[in-house]
Order: sequence, then structure tokens, then C-alpha cells
Amino acid sequence: MLDLNNKSIFITGGTGSFGKAFTKIVLEKWPNVKRLVIFSRDEQKQFQMAQEYPAAKYPMIRFFIGDVRDYDRLKRALKGIDYVIHAAAMKHVPIAEYNPSECIKTNIMGAENIINACLESSVEKVVALSTDKAAAPINLYGATKLASDKLFIAANNIRGYNPITFSVVRYGNVMGSNGSVIPFFLNKRKEGVLPITDTSMTRFNISLEDGVAMVLHALETAWGGELFVPKIPSYKITDVATAIGPDCKHQVVGIRPGEKIHEEMITTSDSFSTYDLGKYYAILPQVPRWSLDEFIAKFNAKKVPEGFNYNSGQNTEWLSVEELRKLIREQIDPTFSI
Repeated sequence: MLDLNNKSIFITGGTGSFGKAFTKIVLEKWPNVKRLVIFSRDEQKQFQMAQEYPAAKYPMIRFFIGDVRDYDRLKRALKGIDYVIHAAAMKHVPIAEYNPSECIKTNIMGAENIINACLESSVEKVVALSTDKAAAPINLYGATKLASDKLFIAANNIRGYNPITFSVVRYGNVMGSNGSVIPFFLNKRKEGVLPITDTSMTRFNISLEDGVAMVLHALETAWGGELFVPKIPSYKITDVATAIGPDCKHQVVGIRPGEKIHEEMITTSDSFSTYDLGKYYAILPQVPRWSLDEFIAKFNAKKVPEGFNYNSGQNTEWLSVEELRKLIREQIDPTFSI
């Protein structure tokens, strides 16, 4: 059973949607957490988050200004840390396409800095956040996150006698997160027109709470080198538009640079090393540092069929228009109505 009481936790990109949800849930479940370090480069977001968690009431929370591109700052900030959650990334697909070198510096070189700084500290476990766009990537953001995933998985091979473990969690669009389509549509419906990139488009959907639960699952169970993928529903972009603005005009504007019609989280090539764990899938390292037979027995893991893939357009679970409306009210805007 995972127990974060008396543990020191470090979250890169900690002022983002995931970091704030993770902080809230950790403090609710483990009020005696020793230290929760919020590491990010946006001082305005840190200032705003600090108003929600004043030092007098939450002395365990520390706000560190810093950038994952800065190895020396990371190494200093990681002193005394037990667990690291790496959520920092440059994520907007069109912006990454236009500024490729900046995306590479943050998503790839930043990942390498995290790994090296953790190996030089007393960190016990590292969980890195990935994205569905890292599976068979066609845009730079996905390509950099695939490279990041590979770095974190391979880090288990260079740890030597250090007991640290590195694992990755990969999931789809987070409902209500910064930059996601639902808040965008909620704002645009006032104009009576919702821009649709492609009427065939589908996406995976996960709540922030389920994303946090997945990271906690990885912290508790990872042996090192696993890439965890959740079993989650998909939605059609046209159903999202109907759920939010049934009377709005749908204006097809075409897909953006580097965008896919359907997202994929497990490719057919991944199927050879993918196992079904029940609530999650796990893509295992090609050469694990532990016994595969013991892993299978421990988690009742079942090998997926060769050629299996996990695609938002071929999913077996879908969110209906009414289910989308219910989730919007529950997770984004309690006042939402049609």
C-alpha cells in the first residue's frame, strides 16, 4: 500500500493542471507528507497557487522557481527528495512545430537533466508523464515525448547499484486541462460557431483525478521500465460540439499542423511487449532488469495478442453526448447547461 506520509515529493511543471490536481489529492490522502516541492518556471502561476496554499497552513509545500533545462538548479532542488513526478513539458502542437528547438530543449534535454540529477541524488522513484501523441508520432511534440519516454525507460539500465526506478505513464486528452478542446468550445459557443478541425476526429478522454490515480499506481507498483497506459473511453469531436453547443454552427477548419484524426496509445509494434494488467496496460522494456515470469505472476499480467493496437477511433468504449455533458458539469463547470 502506497504511503506518502513522511515522504518528500518533487513535481516538475507543478503549477499546471496535473500538478494542482496532484497536490490537492496528495494533501487530502496523506496530510503528513513531509515535503511537496512545486517546481516550475512560471512565477505568476506559482504566486497564484501559493495563495491557495498559504505557508502558515501548508508548511510542507515549497515553491521553487526553476527550469528543467537547468541541470544545476534541478540537482540542488532534488536534495532530500524521495519521489519525482515529471510533468513539465512544452505541449502545444502548433507552437512546437513553429519553435522546434525550444520543444527539444524542454522535452528531451529536460528529461535527460531530470534523469541525471535524480541519479546523483537520493531519489527512490521517478514517474514521467507521457502523451498519446508519443505513439507513432507525426508531430514534433509527440516525437520529443517518445524520445523522453525512451530516455526514462533506458535510465533503468544505467542506474548501476542505485535502487532508483524510472517508469512512464501515457494517457490521452485530460478533460478541462489547459489547452484542451472542451474549455475552448465552452468559450466559443458564445459566438454561435464552433470550429471543427475534422468531423471524423476522435480522442481518448481521461479526468485529472484518474490521471493522478495512474501516477500513484505507478509509484506503488512499478518495478522499473514500464510504460503504463489506462483503459479509457473515447469521444467524437462532433459529439463534444453537440454536447456544448447544440444550436451552434459547426465550421470545419481543417486539421492543424502535426495533428492526427485519431490518437493511438499502443501501436501494433508495441504489442509484442504489451501486457494487460486489468485496469491498465503496460508496455514492458525489451530487456527488463527483472524476471518477466515473476512480474506476470505478481500482477496476473496477460500478454495482448500480436498485432493488437489501442486507437481512439477503434475503441470499444465511447462517451455519449449526455455523458459528456454530465462530465463537463462535474469536472469543469458546475453551472454548465444547455
